[in-house]
Amino acid sequence: MFGKMKRLFVIKTRLEAFLIIFALALGAMTRGAHYTVEYPGWGGYLLFTATAGAVFLGGAKILDALRYEREAKAAAERDPAAD
Repeated sequence: MFGKMKRLFVIKTRLEAFLIIFALALGAMTRGAHYTVEYPGWGGYLLFTATAGAVFLGGAKILDALRYEREAKAAAERDPAAD
């Protein structure tokens, strides 16, 4: 039962990763828009840029992790004694 629930929270494909990154970006841009209203001027725009940058960094890390897991799985299948 818990194994099935745990599987729901594991990103397995690039499509799932892109959907999660899109959701993160949507929320971050909404938050950034609120920052420009709450803090008019340069401060709001810097916070808006920071929210966008956080999504870029997080998205890159998610995609890199997927690639690393795929390569590790392929290496384990090629040479099972290397564990």
